[in-house]
Amino acid sequence: MAYFIDRRLNGKNKSMVNRQRFLRRYKSQIKQSIAGAINKRSVTDVESGESVSIPNTDINEPFFHQGRGGMRHRVHPGNDHFIQNDRIERPPGGGGGGSGQGNASQDGEGQDEFVFQISKDEYLDLLFEDLALPNLQKNQYKQLNEFKTHRSGYTSTGVPANISVVRSLQNSLVRRTAMTAGKRRSIRALEEELALLANIEPVQLLEEERIHKEIAELRQKIARVPFIDTFDLRYKNFERRAEPSSQAVMFCLMDVSGSMDQATKDMAKRFYILLYLFLSRTYKNVDVVYIRHHTQAKEVDEHEFFYSQETGGTIVSSALKLMEEVVKDRYNPSQWNIYAAQASDGDNWADDSPLCHELLANRLLPMVRYYSYIEITRRAHQTLWREYEDLQAKYSNFAMQHIRDQEDIYPVFRELFHKQVNER
Repeated sequence: MAYFIDRRLNGKNKSMVNRQRFLRRYKSQIKQSIAGAINKRSVTDVESGESVSIPNTDINEPFFHQGRGGMRHRVHPGNDHFIQNDRIERPPGGGGGGSGQGNASQDGEGQDEFVFQISKDEYLDLLFEDLALPNLQKNQYKQLNEFKTHRSGYTSTGVPANISVVRSLQNSLVRRTAMTAGKRRSIRALEEELALLANIEPVQLLEEERIHKEIAELRQKIARVPFIDTFDLRYKNFERRAEPSSQAVMFCLMDVSGSMDQATKDMAKRFYILLYLFLSRTYKNVDVVYIRHHTQAKEVDEHEFFYSQETGGTIVSSALKLMEEVVKDRYNPSQWNIYAAQASDGDNWADDSPLCHELLANRLLPMVRYYSYIEITRRAHQTLWREYEDLQAKYSNFAMQHIRDQEDIYPVFRELFHKQVNER
């Protein structure tokens, strides 16, 4: 066995660096595990991390060992049935089988899968990787832009946490060099004069003593110059700069009619929670407008949107009309990137579905960047789906997906908001 010893010094935060390297190396296995774990979470369970398991076969490390050299002959005691090159039949059932679930190893030994915990931030980073709002453009910059902190040279005042050691030592060196340069030149001149008096007569001993005394006084003056002074200290300067950012608004339209049973509403809520986390984590200047509707539409706050028990009949056009009113009142399409996500079970009055088609085609889709519709049902599609299929064929900024079970939510979400190739 060969051993390789790493004698490099451990740097600061080495555990964090190793952890990030591990996450990058096994990103595909971790993302696959997260995609399966998200379907097991509660609707409101978004404040914790996740336990991720990776099969041992995926984390095997390469190792060095000494190979067998030359020719070897082995004698196994008790072998009276086989000779060299005989084929041994496989035992029935593969051997090593047990009564439990899973596959047993051939030698009767094995290891559990590797399980580790990732934080909430790491969980959300992997969850929303490669996702983006489609067609996002910087229409007009806000008057109150985002402010980000940038380095801006150095200053002579500041807090100890921002002190620049390198720049302070450079100033100290410059100051000490300037204050002692003349004295050092005088010392060199006196030393040269003292060298000329090497072969002196007794009459010149007083002159030698005077030179030694002057050199000692000059060295004392140099030693009294402080190594570092308050004038030398320099601090890193930071300033806040306004940076333009894109303005965007997301309209969340959810059907809460009587045809939406509790399981369907929970799946719709789970989809919107994913959407809310994605927007709030990825974009800082995104407004979210919540609209619930049955026969009448109503703009509500976040808490009422997710937890209200209100119910009734179904008129989808009421939500579309309210969205149009809110856009005209607060969100100028020339200044805002407008997005909408609608969730429904597809149930609607038959004569209202053509009206929804007209509202979207003539009023909403011309002024929105992206409109996504998800239908949560296991039944056959009704008139609303067929009307929306016609819109999808005609408008590139309209997308629709079908969700049957809870496991479909995350794949559908990624399909609707995957980052386009031409986006940067």
